[in-house]
Amino acid sequence: MLKSVLIAGLLITVLVFVGGCYPADTGGESSTSILPMIIFLVIIFGLFYFVMIKPQRRKQKEHQTMVQELQKGDRVITAGGIYGTIESLSEDNIVIKVESGATLRVARGSVIGRREK
Repeated sequence: MLKSVLIAGLLITVLVFVGGCYPADTGGESSTSILPMIIFLVIIFGLFYFVMIKPQRRKQKEHQTMVQELQKGDRVITAGGIYGTIESLSEDNIVIKVESGATLRVARGSVIGRREK
């Protein structure tokens, strides 16, 4: 992660330096172009996509797959920090049994991970 951030910073620095280097105007006409600014914005958007958006989508997809594959007997952790074992499953929620023997009904999406047995 740090490596990609450093690469992105280096690319931005190079683009700012190159984008600011224009030949001196020799005539009275202004010949500035909007093309370098458009290229700069496209590259910035591309960097944001590959550094922030794509990894977040991949993580979200992995979580969704994990939630779909839950089975009775799996040991899980919820977003609230509750550890338990799945007792039953329905389409949008699960019932987990905690260490004290109590059962809790929680939303499927609140399960953030499985624990090793």
